[in-house]
Amino acid sequence: MKNISILGSTGSIGTQTLDIVKQYSNEFKIIGLTANSNIELLKKQIEEFKPQAVAVMQKEKADLLKENVEVYSGMGGLIKIATLNETNTVVNALVGSSGILPTVNAIKSKKNIALANKETLVVAGEIVMNLVKENNITLTPIDSEHSGLFQCLEKQNKDEIEKITITASGGPFHNLRKEDLENVTLQQALKHPTWQMGGKNTIDSATLMNKGNEILEAMHLFNLPISKVDAVIHEQSLIHAFIEFVDGNFLAQISKNDMRFPIQYALSYPKRFPNNFEKLDLDTLQKLTFKKIDEEMFPCFKLAKIAGKLGGTMPAVLNAANEIAVSAFLKDKIRFPDIPRLIKKMMDEHNVIKNPDLDEILDVDKKIKEKTKREIE
Repeated sequence: MKNISILGSTGSIGTQTLDIVKQYSNEFKIIGLTANSNIELLKKQIEEFKPQAVAVMQKEKADLLKENVEVYSGMGGLIKIATLNETNTVVNALVGSSGILPTVNAIKSKKNIALANKETLVVAGEIVMNLVKENNITLTPIDSEHSGLFQCLEKQNKDEIEKITITASGGPFHNLRKEDLENVTLQQALKHPTWQMGGKNTIDSATLMNKGNEILEAMHLFNLPISKVDAVIHEQSLIHAFIEFVDGNFLAQISKNDMRFPIQYALSYPKRFPNNFEKLDLDTLQKLTFKKIDEEMFPCFKLAKIAGKLGGTMPAVLNAANEIAVSAFLKDKIRFPDIPRLIKKMMDEHNVIKNPDLDEILDVDKKIKEKTKREIE
């Protein structure tokens, strides 16, 4: 049986993970849960899944939680839940760089990781993947695109791979003209055509920063240079990833655009369990289309590729500036085009630290966030 702690249990990935755990109660047991501030939903989860301990990021909210369970708070609380003795698998469904330290500590505690937190690998990918090897644990991706690559690449000879490619729905704006993006509203940006996600991830999809982050993740996950990792727009969101071999053959992963598929595979790996999810009906497919990403129209994607090539602390700058810019956009403090403008400014002004340790990365993350906030104010 896999004993699971879920970091971010009240979010979209967290709640869907619990739905799968409920279906396979003989395979999975919940040991720990964490939430940011949604105490009411956390209370319901505690009642249903009876974890040993929980954590709430906001201490004042944690103080309101009076249940028959140990309660922790803050970053220390996240790390505590990620390293509980009884836990052998940690699902990291946190949003933002707050997911890095719990992941690192969980790996050092010999926990297997099911990872949905992009920032862990975007910001500290080399450090994290080295720790995975040192501690002989398994890291399985939850993102549909990386799950697709993970399945396609298993047992493949890396020397025979020409390129790996993830797909993007394109978000709500890829059919517009570049000048149209000057005046898009928050409401328009939050209308994703395919996936139901939280605000941060939805805006990242609209700017295509999500694809930029994902090629950086893939670079570290599969130990390939950024030059061998790419993304294309695929509106139908059915093919999630494919690999091209040196001999011109391709191998692709295809499934319904339902996050429960990659979540379940990350939990059940290396096994596959039957489920009652709606399956893909090939008879209903009319066409599958692919389109190159316009890097001038979506500069966030281009900036991510630049950060990947420069390495060191530059991906941390990219991520930190984006987190603050997206937060400001969600509060209607800046315009949509200001997001890549702010990121580029922070990157242009940063002196890269090569081969940084985790403390240096987290220090850059903190300083760039503060600098970006000052720029907005």
